[in-house]
Amino acid sequence: MPAKSKRSPIRIIISIVILLVAGYYGLDLTKSGGSTSGGSTTDRSSDQPRSSRPDQSQPSGTGTQSSTSTPTISIAPTQRAIVGLAKSQRSGQMVELNARVVKLLDDDNDGSRHQRFLLAIDYTPSPIQTVLVAHNIDLAPRVPVNEGSVIRIYGQYEWNDRGGVLHWTHHDPGGRHAEGWIELDGTVYD
Repeated sequence: MPAKSKRSPIRIIISIVILLVAGYYGLDLTKSGGSTSGGSTTDRSSDQPRSSRPDQSQPSGTGTQSSTSTPTISIAPTQRAIVGLAKSQRSGQMVELNARVVKLLDDDNDGSRHQRFLLAIDYTPSPIQTVLVAHNIDLAPRVPVNEGSVIRIYGQYEWNDRGGVLHWTHHDPGGRHAEGWIELDGTVYD
C-alpha cells in the first residue's frame, strides 16, 4: 500500500497567505503564463472581455462600429486591475474595464484638448470611488457619453490621491505607445 502524502502545515499556511495577499492586490494566480510582478503587464482576469482594441481591422481616428457590443457582464469584476493599481499607488499600466459614467466635466482645452468625465469604481473593497477619464479629442473623436452611460475602456492608468486618471484612450499617431480606445454601444472611439 503506497504511503499517503502529507502536506506540511507550514506549506499550507504559506499557500493561504500568498492567496490572501494576491486577492488583496487583485492578482489572479490561477492563470498560467500571466505575470504578476512589476513592469508593464496588465492583470487581466477571465471575466474581462478583450485585451486590445475590440476590432483591430478598423481604421484609427474615427468612431468605428465594433463586431460585438459591450457584453452584459457585471461591471465590478472588470475593475479589479485598476483597484489593484490604486491600492499599490502604481502608474503607467494599460487597463481594460467596464464602468458607468457618473459625472461629465468641462473639456480641458490647455494644450491638447481632452474630453473629461468621471467613472464609478464599483469593485469593493476599493481605495477609490471614481477615476477621471481624459480622452484626447485632438487625436480621437468625442465619445457621446451621458451620465449613466456604461462604457468599456482601455487606457493607461496614472495614480493620484483623487482616484487616478485614465488617458491614452486613443490611437498613437507615432506608433510608440499601446493604443487605447473607448467603446460605447458597440461603437469604438480611438
